Amino acid sequence: MNNNLPAGPIADMVRVLKQQNVIAYPTEAVFGVGCDPDSEAAVMKLLELKQRPIDKGLILIAADFEQLRPYINDSVLTNVQRADVFSRWPGPVTFVFPARTETPHWLTGRFDSLAVRVTDHPLVIALCRAFGKPIVSTSANLSGLPPCRTTSEVMAQFGKDFPVLDGETGGRRNPSEIRDALTGELFRQG
Repeated sequence: MNNNLPAGPIADMVRVLKQQNVIAYPTEAVFGVGCDPDSEAAVMKLLELKQRPIDKGLILIAADFEQLRPYINDSVLTNVQRADVFSRWPGPVTFVFPARTETPHWLTGRFDSLAVRVTDHPLVIALCRAFGKPIVSTSANLSGLPPCRTTSEVMAQFGKDFPVLDGETGGRRNPSEIRDALTGELFRQG
């Protein structure tokens, strides 16, 4: 274990992530649940928890674009497409990029692309920076229940011992908008 990590809630969550477990944390609109994207065991725990099929693919959330580069192929973007993406980041817009060939199938599902977002939520930025890479991000809710918007709602759905980074969401009403980075096509209204 890295004993040089700062004490506190962020360091506690990083330790849980490094143990290949799932955590909850506030995002721009709702709480998310996430894990280490490079750990197949952690992603399988998350999918089981959410009762989500692996073929749907997942979203990665990051502190900055550099954290996403190992997972996506941004070389196919034109300068105009790149400018469009960067004009909306950091923020609550998720873009679907072509995935790198080595990106794990447990992230991409049945697709050859990956949904990614550079967040503007200060706690998630701090978490991703402390972890040193992006984390998987999907809404914190059990199948059939509404997404959690508070720590107490997370504990009500997932149990009082579930690891939660306590904090406020960004106050947005709707989950992140999802767009295709190449075409600009809107997949989900934000």
